[in-house]
Amino acid sequence: MKRIVIAWMLFSLTPLIASAQTDTLFVYGPGGPFAPMEECGRAFGKANGIVIKVTAGPEGNWIAAAKNNADIIFGGAEYMLTSFAQRHPGLVDHASRKELYKRGAAILVRPGNPKNIRHLGDLARPGIKILDVNGAGQFGLWEDIAGRANLIAGIQQNIRQSFENTALGIAALKSDSAYDAWITYASWHYRLKDFTELVRIPSGRNIYRGTPIALTTISTKRGLAEKFIEYLQSGAGHSVFKKWGWE
Repeated sequence: MKRIVIAWMLFSLTPLIASAQTDTLFVYGPGGPFAPMEECGRAFGKANGIVIKVTAGPEGNWIAAAKNNADIIFGGAEYMLTSFAQRHPGLVDHASRKELYKRGAAILVRPGNPKNIRHLGDLARPGIKILDVNGAGQFGLWEDIAGRANLIAGIQQNIRQSFENTALGIAALKSDSAYDAWITYASWHYRLKDFTELVRIPSGRNIYRGTPIALTTISTKRGLAEKFIEYLQSGAGHSVFKKWGWE
């Protein structure tokens, strides 16, 4: 008899258990802002009893899933989110688009800086081998910076290879010790501290890109998604982004 009563109680409580399940927000974007976005997601999720699932990296790895469940899309530069919206018309809610924080470029070199690269002009020296990412928020990044210092030709001749996205560039940097330097966002150093050092570019000669974010038109949790974006824009969110190299 007791077993019957217990079984009945569990059966009757099933709808309540299901309704108490934690909500999940699905957030997608490129790999650059992943670290601060994920850290903010953990903090906001813990405080609000929800799960923020951040998926980042090359678009081809997650776009199929995003078209089914994305609540939020972010970019590694303003043009990236604009291009994403053009490739996938109707998915991004343009009216909800916000700008988070800017990040500047820097020169990443090997630990100990064996080639003694101290400023942008050193990248034009003979024998310096430069890694380039020609995509993923970095279209034209090195050229815009080099142009200000009249170093386009000198740096171009030292580019050993260009890669389509940052993931490929990082893989090459890890596997091929011939690369001496990489002009990229300073924020990447904070993800790659084990095998890079940071050479800063003075603000007057630097290039900055934004970090846009927007709701999707298919989100079924718009209220929660809006609150998460508000958290990202708060002082607490900003402190996390600064920790990872944003300004």
